[in-house]
Amino acid sequence: MTHLEMIKNWIATYPDYNILSEFSVDYTDQIPNNGGIFPAGLSEVSRRTDILGNVTVSNQENFGIYVIFEKSPGDAVAAEANQDWISGFQTWVQEQSVTGLAPVFGDIPYTERVTASSGALYAASDEGLATYMVQLTINYTKRY
Repeated sequence: MTHLEMIKNWIATYPDYNILSEFSVDYTDQIPNNGGIFPAGLSEVSRRTDILGNVTVSNQENFGIYVIFEKSPGDAVAAEANQDWISGFQTWVQEQSVTGLAPVFGDIPYTERVTASSGALYAASDEGLATYMVQLTINYTKRY
């Protein structure tokens, strides 16, 4: 299973995921309660080689999570409900990471860290739609 598939399947276990009618890759429809995951790629953070030639690589993989919710201009109630969903998702990601329930990408599971940060309103339209974005980051170690 690819990292993208692992993350997509894991996000579907978020208790409030069921509010989303659709969750796509590299795409979100401009309809309410729709989401998407946008892979932002792998970055090698560091590389170490020991005296035996074994290589340990620290990696970071990033994903953008976008969700579209209803929110008319000036609608504070919808804005609060939407932000509660985003904040709840971020807290859930942290809990999953701390308790070892998040997907494991590397070879040293206890060093992995998954974070969901920068959850905020990304764009809003006069038609009553609001796009929220969360950056999902996975730090992990691979040995070669």
